[in-house]
Amino acid sequence: MEKITATIITRNEESRIEQCLRSLEDVADEVVVIDSFSSDATVEICRRHGCRVTQRRFHGYGAQRQYATSLASYRYVLSIDADEVLSPALRQSLIDLKKEGFTHRVYAMSRLNFFCGEPVRHSGWYPDVQTRLFDKSYASWDLREVAEKVIFPNSVRPCMLQGDILHYRCSCPDEYRRTQSLQAAMQGRVIAASKERVSTLTPYIEGAREFFNSYVIKGGFLDGAPGRAISAQAFRSAVMSYGLARRILHNRKHQKQ
Repeated sequence: MEKITATIITRNEESRIEQCLRSLEDVADEVVVIDSFSSDATVEICRRHGCRVTQRRFHGYGAQRQYATSLASYRYVLSIDADEVLSPALRQSLIDLKKEGFTHRVYAMSRLNFFCGEPVRHSGWYPDVQTRLFDKSYASWDLREVAEKVIFPNSVRPCMLQGDILHYRCSCPDEYRRTQSLQAAMQGRVIAASKERVSTLTPYIEGAREFFNSYVIKGGFLDGAPGRAISAQAFRSAVMSYGLARRILHNRKHQKQ
């Protein structure tokens, strides 16, 4: 039977990590956790479940995920987040795959995102295909701070698995806004590194574009109140990230003078 290493990055996830770990039973032969110095019981819970825990300062999502991959004992790596759970159908797909043997280098799966406990099937949140299972000899995480992804040769095509990753993104609107604000700040630094100038109007133009894309193009209006909240936050996040990028570029310009 083939073996899988599951990797998880954590920080203060005591309220969610146990559900994630239980969904990995009979799927993962090893669980590697990279913890960013949690101040709650996250590490204790992980160790109680037999995880191999290493604590490491957070260097961005891509770098953290790739570091976890580098510690995997087995060739195939399943990356999952602390706020994610394998659905029964996906669990069965992975168990069957281990029994039958891997026939592809990279595997993808749909992700069903939840907003305050409600499944969201539009707003660009579903099927939200994720590449999460891969042969670490052929694929790896890029090192982006945010919006990281698994990269692999052009000749490799991911095989789609049946079942969903269930992603419980937030328990309340305030938690979602806080998380998105942190990611927007990281995205702002990425934008500043790739551009020479951001105009005064750009943050609002990009914000309007993100809102329209989420609410109209991706059908957020079909999701009711969650769709409105998601689209409104897409606007705020874009304004924040481009606004921060503009300030960084402005300061950089004046430092050179």
